[in-house]
Amino acid sequence: MSKSVAVAGNGYTLIEHAPLQARNTFGVPAKTELLIDVHRIDALGEVLAFPLVRRLPLLVLGAGSNVLFTRDWPGVVLSLFAHAIEIRDDDGRQARIRVEAGANWNDFVHWSLAHGFAGLENLVAIPGTVGAAPIQNIGAYGTEVAEFIEVVEVFDRHQGRIETLSAGECAFAYRDSLFKHAYDRYIVTAVEFVLPRQRALRLDYAGVREELAAMGVDRPTPATTAEAVARVRARKLPDPAAIGNAGSFFKNPLVDGPTLEALREKYPDLPHWPAGEGAKVSAAWLIEHAGLRGAREGDAAVSKQHALVLVNLGRATGAEILALARHVRDGVASRFGIELEPEPRIVGA
Repeated sequence: MSKSVAVAGNGYTLIEHAPLQARNTFGVPAKTELLIDVHRIDALGEVLAFPLVRRLPLLVLGAGSNVLFTRDWPGVVLSLFAHAIEIRDDDGRQARIRVEAGANWNDFVHWSLAHGFAGLENLVAIPGTVGAAPIQNIGAYGTEVAEFIEVVEVFDRHQGRIETLSAGECAFAYRDSLFKHAYDRYIVTAVEFVLPRQRALRLDYAGVREELAAMGVDRPTPATTAEAVARVRARKLPDPAAIGNAGSFFKNPLVDGPTLEALREKYPDLPHWPAGEGAKVSAAWLIEHAGLRGAREGDAAVSKQHALVLVNLGRATGAEILALARHVRDGVASRFGIELEPEPRIVGA
């Protein structure tokens, strides 16, 4: 087996034959021919011009919290570590804030709260980087990040330069964006957010009000709401630092009005939320009521803590986790006629 060899450049580090097990929150084994850690955005153009990078498949990897490796990556993995935060405009009512892609998402949420901004409190404790947030259009507890994005700065590999895309050009949708369909073209380098100083809190979702009451909070603020959301998440979702997982593995499926009515007639307790002309229904409920909570494939399992989470109990491979995901998908489809879609990017499927 070839040993890893690291070479430092001006604003980047190259590592040959690099293991990726510590670079994905599932903790599954995988390797890449070349790993490049970029510490300065202005070094990205030089790195992408390397003949080897131009020749081999390129995978941009953030914190590895939304990816499942089912095999080694046969090319180059690139990670951005630049993480500066800059307030560009602040009129006292709202501010425009540029955050580099390598910044930790949860750290940025806490930074925004500490600086008196509102809006991101329901998105606290989501693992990953700021650069990954617009790709997935991350969301939780009734809030999506797209609501606060003004501009996404990208390196356009077709043009060979940094470009800026407005929120409208990013085609944001439920857990979706332009970037999920153009992995080979755009590398997110920074995101500009517009955050208000004051905003109506969203508390009517998944036990947030009850948690605030348990905390003894009568007048919630963005900071106390974030604390309540973090506590609810900690109880519901397994910690990737303790047991390998990528959070919610499946999207809540979207169904049209007639399908929803047919489902509710048979299953009146099915949780659902309005979405366009139809609704989102709870994927966790579907999985649990298909009898799949705790299902296993080797060391891969459906979490007993939350049915929407697939976990690595110790030595699971990515292939085992993918086989389990397909078993869950097929079980839900057989029982309810609904096909679940995965949230993570699956490498090698």
